[in-house]
Amino acid sequence: MGKRKTQRKNAAMLDSDDDNSSVSSSSTMRSDRISVSGTEEVEFSKDSLLDEAVDALFEKRGSTREKALAVIMDAFNSNLQHQFVEKKFATLLHQCLNCIKKGSSKEISLASHTIGLLALTVGPEDNAREILEESITPLSQAFKSGSESSKIALLLDCLAVITFVGGNDPEETEKSMQIMWQLVHPKLGSNVITVKPSAAVITAVVSAWSFLLTTLDGWKLNPKLWQESITYLSSLLDKDDRPVRIAAGEALALIFEMGSIEKFTAEAKVSSDGSVSEGNKSKEGFSHIQGLKGKILNQVRVLSVEAGGKGSAKKDLNNQRNLFKNVLEFLEYGYSPETSMKVGGDSLETSTWSQLIQLNFLKRFLGGGFTKHMQDNEFLQDVFEFTPKRRNLLGGEHICNSEKRMYRSPNSVLNKARTQLLNKQRMLSEGRNIGHFAVNVGDEDS
Repeated sequence: MGKRKTQRKNAAMLDSDDDNSSVSSSSTMRSDRISVSGTEEVEFSKDSLLDEAVDALFEKRGSTREKALAVIMDAFNSNLQHQFVEKKFATLLHQCLNCIKKGSSKEISLASHTIGLLALTVGPEDNAREILEESITPLSQAFKSGSESSKIALLLDCLAVITFVGGNDPEETEKSMQIMWQLVHPKLGSNVITVKPSAAVITAVVSAWSFLLTTLDGWKLNPKLWQESITYLSSLLDKDDRPVRIAAGEALALIFEMGSIEKFTAEAKVSSDGSVSEGNKSKEGFSHIQGLKGKILNQVRVLSVEAGGKGSAKKDLNNQRNLFKNVLEFLEYGYSPETSMKVGGDSLETSTWSQLIQLNFLKRFLGGGFTKHMQDNEFLQDVFEFTPKRRNLLGGEHICNSEKRMYRSPNSVLNKARTQLLNKQRMLSEGRNIGHFAVNVGDEDS
C-alpha cells in the first residue's frame, strides 16, 4: 500500500507538467524544487528524481510512463548513472521491457532507447549479458507489432547496442543480425505475408547490421551467406533514397575491408582442382564474384560523381559524394578514410571503416550525450582506444595492459581474446549455437 501511494504521488508530479513529454534539461534534472502540500519545498537530487521516474513506470496511464522514460533517458544521456544502476538495475530493465510489451509506439521507442543507454552504462559485464538475454524476445515480438518506421528504427538501435555490449560469442551476434536482416529480406513461406519495408527501415536495418558486423571475423562465415548479403546491398545502391545508398555503401566497404569477398575467390581457386563438376561449379562461382565486384565498383564510381537533380538536398548529395569517393579510393587503392574529431580537448581518431561505422552509429545513438560518455565511459574509451588527458592525470588504467583494447576490435585475434577474457570473468557457459543471419540459405559450416 505504501509503495502504491508513493507511485501515485510521483505520477501526480509527472502529470502536473503539460502534455508535451519532451525530455527535461540537464539543469532541471540537477535541482528541481517541487511544492509539497502547498507550503513545504523540498530540493530533490537527481537520484531522487530518477527513483520517482522508475516508480512512475508502474503506473497504468501511458502518458505518465512516457514522461518518466523521458526523464530517465535525459539523466542517463547527460551523466553515467552508476550508483543508481547498482540499486535499480533489475527494476528499470524489467519495467522498460514491460513498456515495450504493452506500450504505445512512442512508449516502445522511449523504452528501447533507455535500455540501450542502460547497456552502455553497465558496460561489458554480467548485467549487460542479462539485458541481452532478457530483451531479445520482447524486441523480436515488438518488430511484429506495428510498421511505424521511427519505432522500428529505435528498436533496431536498441538491439544493436545491447548485442554490441552484452554479446560474448559470434553466434549471439549473428542471431541479432538475423533478426534485423529478416525485416528487409524475410524468409518466404506459405504462411508469410511480406510487407515492403520503407526506405527509413531499410536504412536503419543496414546501419544496425553493419554496426554489429564490425565485431565479427568474416573469414569464418559461410560464403553463401556473404554472397546473399552482398547481392542485396549492391541492389540498394540503385535505390532512389540517398540514406539507403549511403548505408549500403558503408556496409559494402566494411565487407571488402574484412576480406570476405577475397575468401570466395580463394576457395573457388582451391576447389577448382577437384572433379570436373566441382571445378565447373567453382569457376562459375568465381566468375560470379568477380562480376559482382566489377558491378559494385561501377556503381560506386557513378555515385561518387552524381549530379544533383531537381529538389535534391545539397547536404545529402555532398554526403553521398564524399562517402562514395572514400569507398572508391578504398576499393581501387586500399586506402581507408582517416578521421579526427575533438572530444573536449582531446582528439578521437579512426583509421578503418570498422571504427568509422562504430563511431557514427554511437554518435547518432547518444546524440548530445556522446561527448559526456566519451569523457567518462570507460567501455567506450576502450572501444575507440581513446584516453582523455583528464583520465591520464587521475591515475592508471582501470584494466591491465594485456586486457586493454580487447572489447570491440574487428581484429579476429583481439576479438577472440576478449571473448575468452569475459567468459573467464563471468564463468558462464558457452553460448548456444544459433543459425546464420542470411536468408534462404541452409545450415552449412563455413
